Amino acid sequence: MKAFIFLLVTFSLTSFSSSQQGWFQQSSGTANYLYAAYFVSPSTGWVVGQASTVLKTTNAGVNWFSQNAGAPGFLYSVYFISENTGWVVGQSGAVYKTTNAGANWSAQTSGFPSNYLYSVCFTDVSFGYIVGSGGLILKTMNGGNNWVQQTSGVSNTLSCVYFPPSATSMIGYAVGGTATEGVVLKTSSAGSSWTLQTLGTNWLFGVHFDNVQLGWAVGYSGTIYSTSNGGDNWILQSSGTNVDLFSVYFIDASLGWVVGNNGTILSTTNGGATFLEEQNDELPTEFLLEQNYPNPFNPSTKISWQSPIGSWQTLKIYDVLGNEVATIVDEYKPAGKYEVDFNTSSLPSGVYFYQFKTEKYIETKKMILLR
Repeated sequence: MKAFIFLLVTFSLTSFSSSQQGWFQQSSGTANYLYAAYFVSPSTGWVVGQASTVLKTTNAGVNWFSQNAGAPGFLYSVYFISENTGWVVGQSGAVYKTTNAGANWSAQTSGFPSNYLYSVCFTDVSFGYIVGSGGLILKTMNGGNNWVQQTSGVSNTLSCVYFPPSATSMIGYAVGGTATEGVVLKTSSAGSSWTLQTLGTNWLFGVHFDNVQLGWAVGYSGTIYSTSNGGDNWILQSSGTNVDLFSVYFIDASLGWVVGNNGTILSTTNGGATFLEEQNDELPTEFLLEQNYPNPFNPSTKISWQSPIGSWQTLKIYDVLGNEVATIVDEYKPAGKYEVDFNTSSLPSGVYFYQFKTEKYIETKKMILLR
């Protein structure tokens, strides 16, 4: 089973009367564990998992059909650099490549037949990375024909590797852990060196970044987190399930999928955010940002605001130096009243500012976190 990190930031939304769920179930047609998903377009994607499972969709997950990679045992990761060229990896050092959209697969040699390979990621058709058991990190510079081991600095399982889209593809992340702690490795040198960050007491199964700032992580018991500042802080999203979630993939900042135990596939069209709004006949007549309550707080506080018109709205948290530490809302929302419960265990004591902004209104208020 892949590893997970329990990231110590939680976030929940409360409603006055009605809600909109950010994630919804799709039917995979299998009860096998599904460990990874990858989409090359909003309609075309693959998931892989237990018992050599490879499923493909061409209609955004409404229907899935089986493909045969020929790989034995469990497949833990899938990655496509184009609609035709992709890779899957799994147990016993298995690496398989396709150049015809999964219709056929050919075996490649990882050089580590005793290792479980949990994740694969390519930055272009030549350069790619694999992580696995024993802190293993492999890099290829020729499309997987040869793999070279890199120094990770850890010996525990690494469950996921991902390089956010960028012009240089220098920045990447690998996550994993042990039975007592979770780890995040970050490289800014295309894998030549990795910086270790220890997080919490548990492991993380999957991580994905839409860009170098916006990312998601998934794990045990339906855990889904998002970050808007490159992983410095994470906010809990509502998944609507309690099964283990093994992989997350976003085609853009809004459209994404998560896969997990018992054939679970979740999809979102709004970045996974769950927002709740007041539905009544008396809509607000003015913009307003309320003072958070309680204030000072530890570890949670409520933030309320209202808008008399539908508009693109943002609600962000900043430290005293003006650094953004969390994005709570960044989307179009109709006129109404809103409330969130901001709950964090990762931020230190101090003064913070929360800012509500629309095209026609902006307001900032101060709050104090006391440990």
